[in-house]
Amino acid sequence: MQIRNRRASTFSVPAETGAWVTATAVRRVTETLRDWGYRPDGDSVAAVVTLLVGSAVADGGRRVSVHVADEAAVAAIAVLSHRPGAPADDQAAVLRRIGTIDGVLSCGTDAAPDGRRVWALLDVDPTASPRPASAAPAP
Repeated sequence: MQIRNRRASTFSVPAETGAWVTATAVRRVTETLRDWGYRPDGDSVAAVVTLLVGSAVADGGRRVSVHVADEAAVAAIAVLSHRPGAPADDQAAVLRRIGTIDGVLSCGTDAAPDGRRVWALLDVDPTASPRPASAAPAP
């Protein structure tokens, strides 16, 4: 996975079950989006990140990494399990659940040499327009 010509943030959390792991990931993703000038729906971000992290943790690796990038008020959130050859659990069910969350534009999963990735594209609301306001017409 390569992210080019846009802002990106990456961090890792231990691949442990428990509310603190997902809460940490949710907080970090939400803070990143707010730092970038977005006003994300906290419930949608929490639901998406919780499902993504939970799916990666289920692969049984030692850690998961969370990657966040943005473009045109859309955030890409990807979570990597860091467990090559992870068993394919019922990803279709997880993806269906992610797809029903408000603001999710797309989601998916794929196998990478360093583990399985699960991702979602989430519509976020900018707090300040990234484009300059158009000039008012002359009277």
